[in-house]
Amino acid sequence: MSVSCPLPRVVELCVELDASASVDQAAGPLTFRWQMGDGTTLTGPMVAHCYAIRRRYTVQLDVVDDKTGEVREAEKIIPVDFTQETVLNFTATPDTVRVGQSVAFDAVDSQLPLCENVVVLWDFRDGVVSNGRRVQHVFRRPGQYAVRMALRGNGPDSCPSSHCVGRVITVIPAAAP
Repeated sequence: MSVSCPLPRVVELCVELDASASVDQAAGPLTFRWQMGDGTTLTGPMVAHCYAIRRRYTVQLDVVDDKTGEVREAEKIIPVDFTQETVLNFTATPDTVRVGQSVAFDAVDSQLPLCENVVVLWDFRDGVVSNGRRVQHVFRRPGQYAVRMALRGNGPDSCPSSHCVGRVITVIPAAAP
């Protein structure tokens, strides 16, 4: 992994939904009830919501006529799919350690959705490389290490060959005995 890798780009699992353009003042007061697909229900013509897990959701908008109490279920169905975007991110816990302390690296929810057989590769920039979604590493010398995590996958044709991200780990001298 000799190429330089950018810092991780955090892809938020958030949506903003707006039904205000469909508000008909002549219809009288309406309540917009959004079922977000993860057990959360929000109300209002405009809502924002962040999900905890990267997956597919179906948002259902129900409209309630406040005068009559009539509920128009599934006035709008909106698919929300967080599984089709490339995500490159990893955590390093802790990101500042003493020489000889272990650091846990986790490729979090990194994904190359267009690829098959995705492999997670790590270059700790101290002469050691590893693979796996979750790994542990111990640095033997103090310094700043620009750790790189790469995702590599195979076909089909639309699969990018590799993506990488980097994050700096600070290693300070071991505590004096």
